[in-house]
Amino acid sequence: MYQLFHSTLKNLVALSEKEKAILEEAFVFRQVPRKFKLTEEGQVAKEVYFINKGLIRLYYTKEGEEITGFIFQEGLFASSYDSFLKQQPSNQTLETLEECELLVIDKKGIEELYEALPKMHIITRKVAEQRFVNAQRILSSFILDSPEERYRKFEEAHKDLLMRVPQHYIASFLGITPVSLSRIRKRLMSSK
Repeated sequence: MYQLFHSTLKNLVALSEKEKAILEEAFVFRQVPRKFKLTEEGQVAKEVYFINKGLIRLYYTKEGEEITGFIFQEGLFASSYDSFLKQQPSNQTLETLEECELLVIDKKGIEELYEALPKMHIITRKVAEQRFVNAQRILSSFILDSPEERYRKFEEAHKDLLMRVPQHYIASFLGITPVSLSRIRKRLMSSK
């Protein structure tokens, strides 16, 4: 249950067996069905999730339309971080795309870990740095790349997600319509 969790954290900081046990005790295992809303727009995000298995989509709603902001997969921490950190209502919704196996911690649990496990400061800083780099990459791509280039980069980085995520969510994430995505895919297939 904690194998992926520990291998992910190993890339962030070295942990002793005792420190690993402290983390395991702090996180709660939870199975969540597909299409389950972990945080809804207008709610305060109460938890952070480590994804052992499954996919979580973060999206915004604008004029009744859902706009995908990010797709979290196995080995990533997911939350509506802004809401979680500030403990203010979220402008995002976090929803499972598949049945998920999650390791879950709440705000109080993280605060307690900062005391019990000083390396938690390093872990949260490095996770935040990764989120920042991803956000910068996405923003840069919207400014610098054509829709076709954005799709190519998504395909390179997340080929496994193309079969797991509905095409209209991928199109939304790339800032294009499903019809445009279909045309781009056809063009790329015919050029191979």
